[in-house]
Amino acid sequence: MRLHPAIKNGERKILAFRSPTLSTQIVAQVREALFAKELRPGDFLGTEKDLAERFGVSRIVARDALRTLEAQGIVEIKVGSGGGARIAQGNARLFAEALAVQLDLTGVSVAEIMDAQRAIECLAAELAAINSTAADHARLRELIADAERKIDDVAAYTRSSREFHLAVAEASHNRVLVVQLISLQHVSWPARNPTLTPKVAQRILDAHKELAALIEMRDAAGARRLMDEHVKMIGARRVAEHRDKRGTDSNCC
Repeated sequence: MRLHPAIKNGERKILAFRSPTLSTQIVAQVREALFAKELRPGDFLGTEKDLAERFGVSRIVARDALRTLEAQGIVEIKVGSGGGARIAQGNARLFAEALAVQLDLTGVSVAEIMDAQRAIECLAAELAAINSTAADHARLRELIADAERKIDDVAAYTRSSREFHLAVAEASHNRVLVVQLISLQHVSWPARNPTLTPKVAQRILDAHKELAALIEMRDAAGARRLMDEHVKMIGARRVAEHRDKRGTDSNCC
C-alpha cells in the first residue's frame, strides 16, 4: 500500500503530515489505496498504535481516523487481544438509506428522482430478461400472487408492489442497480399510496404480470419497453401527488 512514502537510506518511511486535518488525510490515503486495489477486504490495517507510528501522528489522531473509517464502512474494528482494524467485506445496502437521506436533504425534486428511477429500472428489466434464474422467476410470480391477495389493502398492496420492482432489479444480478433502486425507493415510494384506486391497482398488477412474462421469455427489449411505460406512469402520478400535497399544505397555512 503506497501511503506517501519517503526513501531514506534504502528504507521506505512515511512522511509525517503538516496539515491541521491529519486524521482526514489518513482517511483519504486509506480510501485511495482501497480504490487502487492496494487494500482488499480482510486486509489488516493495524492497531491504533500501528497507525500512529506509520503516519507519524499521535494516537488521538489515529483513533479519530479509525473512527471515521469505521463510520464510512471502510474498516471493521476488533478490540482486545489480537484486535485492530481490518478492511471491511463491504455491504452496499447498508448505505442505501444514507444516500437516500442525502438526496432528500439536498432537496432533489420528485421529477429528478423519477427520471433516475426510470433509467435504473428500465436497464434492470432488460438485464433481468437476460440474467434471471428460475428462482428469480418464481420470486416474481410469488410477489404477483401476494399482490393479488392484497389488492384491497392499500398499504399492503403498495409494499408488495415495491417489493416486485426491487425483485426485478435483483433478477438483473447487477448489485449497483439494486442499491441505487433501494436508495431511490426510500425517497420516492410512499408508505401508503394516496391515489391507488381499484382501477389503478389492477392496471399495475396487469403490468407486473406482463413484465414477469416478458422476463421469463427472455424478451429483453420488450421488458425494457414495458418497464419504461410503467415507470413513466408511476412518475406522472408521483409528481401529481407531490403537487397536490404542496397545494394542500399551502391552503392549510
